Amino acid sequence: MNQGIISFHPTTQKTETVFSVLIPSWNNVRYLQCCINSIRKNSLLQHEIVVHVNEGSDGTIEWLKEQNISYSYSKENTGVCFAFNAASALATNDLIVLTDDDKYFCPGWDKPLYDEYKKLDHIYFAINATSIEWKTTTNKCVMAPHHFGDSIETFNEQKLLAEYDKIPFEDWTGGNWYPMLLHKNVWTIIGGLSIEFSPGMGSDPDMMMKLWKAGVRYYKGISSSRVYHFISKSVSRMKKNDGYTQFLQKWGMANSTFFRHYLKLGEKFSGYSQIPDVAGEVKNRLLKDKLKRIISFIKK
Repeated sequence: MNQGIISFHPTTQKTETVFSVLIPSWNNVRYLQCCINSIRKNSLLQHEIVVHVNEGSDGTIEWLKEQNISYSYSKENTGVCFAFNAASALATNDLIVLTDDDKYFCPGWDKPLYDEYKKLDHIYFAINATSIEWKTTTNKCVMAPHHFGDSIETFNEQKLLAEYDKIPFEDWTGGNWYPMLLHKNVWTIIGGLSIEFSPGMGSDPDMMMKLWKAGVRYYKGISSSRVYHFISKSVSRMKKNDGYTQFLQKWGMANSTFFRHYLKLGEKFSGYSQIPDVAGEVKNRLLKDKLKRIISFIKK
């Protein structure tokens, strides 16, 4: 009788690598192939790739076996929390990169992240690549709109490669967005992604809060490390949990309060993050969040 919801399938190929790139994928094989092929083609360093396969009824597992790529597997979609945690168990490097499978990694994406890591004398960091997106959203951490295709079918790789490094943008602060470089020891300290947020909405802000509680204060998005993001090709298919309310109830503040006043998400990078003074606007926001939290428990 099979026990547990996840099985592990490490590759027998052993080569020296720098990052362990962790990729959850849910019946998204064409995007996964594009993502992995871009990592192999456009990296300046050698990296290990580990995939968690949710369901995999579209040929994902067969392709990973052909490519000799390590993977973990769940018969049903377990969401990104279980997926990232499972894939990390197969990672053999101290440096892990979390990413979605709907990303195309632009040439030289890895060297700026590694160079930034080498500048530090500690492991308490969250260093991010910067996404290029085809439509404008409220996310200040991305370059948008720069339309190189909104799907695999419409993707203009040649145009992207000709223009990706010509888009002006500055280093930013706050973390939260993938791809994200972490040290595996810190990932272990915080316990990875919290499975109570499955299938995954709110799990990223929760992870950032856990990093904050663990003492991480170096959150830097690197402008010169660039990826193209097709945007939510898996998230749009799943039944979402109420991550906003879960975060509010767990931490006593809204994730927007944490992003704005603690991480200062999307602002120009200016160094280590500081604990804000609980006065003025911050105090008012926390009091409002406390009231929202009480109301959310009453409604529950």
